[in-house]
Formats: sequence, structure tokens, C-alpha cells
Amino acid sequence: MLKLTKPLASIDLETTGVNLGTDRIVEIAIVKILTDGTRSVKRKLLNPEMPIPKSSSDIHGITDDMVKDAPTFRQVANELKQVLDGCDIAGYNSNRFDIPLLVEEFLRVDVEFDMKGRKLVDVQKIFHQMEQRTLSAAYKFYCNKNLDGAHSAEIDATATYEILEAQAAKYPVLGNTVDSILKAIGEDIIVDFARRFVMENGVEVFNFGKFKGRPVSDVLKAEPQYYDWMMRGDFPKHTKQKLTEMYTRTMLKKA
Repeated sequence: MLKLTKPLASIDLETTGVNLGTDRIVEIAIVKILTDGTRSVKRKLLNPEMPIPKSSSDIHGITDDMVKDAPTFRQVANELKQVLDGCDIAGYNSNRFDIPLLVEEFLRVDVEFDMKGRKLVDVQKIFHQMEQRTLSAAYKFYCNKNLDGAHSAEIDATATYEILEAQAAKYPVLGNTVDSILKAIGEDIIVDFARRFVMENGVEVFNFGKFKGRPVSDVLKAEPQYYDWMMRGDFPKHTKQKLTEMYTRTMLKKA
């Protein structure tokens, strides 16, 4: 059993697609584990306020008709925020998909969802470092169970936490705390969840386009109009939020 010093929320999303900037959540499940091991589940179908592509429905089985009377994210945002308050977060490929998309949804409805101080445990990262597999294979490998109902958010979120517990038991190097696990696998240093910026030697640099590899502050000093171009562009809200923080910091230093 993991030794938790604060609650851990194992999350899973089903969505309209995989574009962090434009796609929406159609189902969310949060399996919340308290420090005494007590579990609770919060699961919601959501109206994404846009059509669900057939290609996505074919994966998770959720159709427009199933969510037409469901609440929107705006209507449940504060409730979800309360469930997640004070929690570290675990998921499967969550650092690159579930968490970034969830943050976008909160930003879209102007609900502050502070990520500072949270530990983010991506179970897929452990699996890929140790075994190289998918979620269903990971569940079979670590828990010796078949993942019936894969792409149901609650089933996937529950399986994710069970895999994390099994990984901690299988690999002594991981230890049994969130801190020890992240120390063993390396904690992601995230500037923005879409990875348009990355940290190199303690400095934020561009990770795309003509300025890739150059410090953000240097570019913004030399070409402040690049900030305006990005803010008008089709970038995720979280990317724009972080860019604005860096721009403000750069301009204050320049002054």
C-alpha cells in the first residue's frame, strides 16, 4: 500500500479529441485516495458544447445523445475543484494529456485551479521506463487482471491507481511515497503543459518554431511583437498564461 502524506487523485478523461486547445471533456472520473487508504469516486458525464466526432465515440462509446442533458464543465467546475483541492494527481499519460486538458477547461471558465505544490505522478512514465506497454497491458502485467471496460473514465482511473500500487510493490527502488516515486523516475519540470516552452539549465526556452532553443526572455526583449502573435494564435490558454507571466517578468526587468 502506498504511504500517502496527502490525498492522491487518480484521474481519467474521455474527450472529443486530443487537441489541447480546442477539444473538450465528455467524461471525467476522479478516484480520490485519502492518507488512510479510504477511496471515493467522482464520475461525471459532461456536455462538451460541441459535437463528439464519431472517431472519438468509437473509442469511448460516448455519443452526443448521451451527453445532451449532461451539465457543462462550467456548471461543475467548482465542484471538481473542491474534490481536487489539496491533492497530488496521478494518471496514465496524464502529464501530457489529462492534466493539460483539465487545466484548459478550468481556464476556459475562469475558475482558478492552482497547480503549484502538487505532485504529478504519471503511471505511464513508470511503465515505459520499466516495461514499455499500454494501459491494458500494464493492468494485466502488474495486477494480473483484464481491463474490461477500458475507456470508461472511472474504470481507467481506478486501474491507474491499482497499477501505481502494484508498481511500488514490484520495484523497491520506487519506495512507497509520492516523493520517493518521483525521485526515482524523475519529476517533470513543466513550464506549460503543451510543451511549447521547456526548461533548459534553469532557463525557459522556446520548444517550437523559428526560435526553438532560444531563451524566451531574449526573444521577447528583441521581438516583443512575437508575444502579440502568440496571444492571437491558436495556442492553449495555459500556454498563453505562462507566456504572459514570462513577458511581464521580462518587461519589468527591462524597465
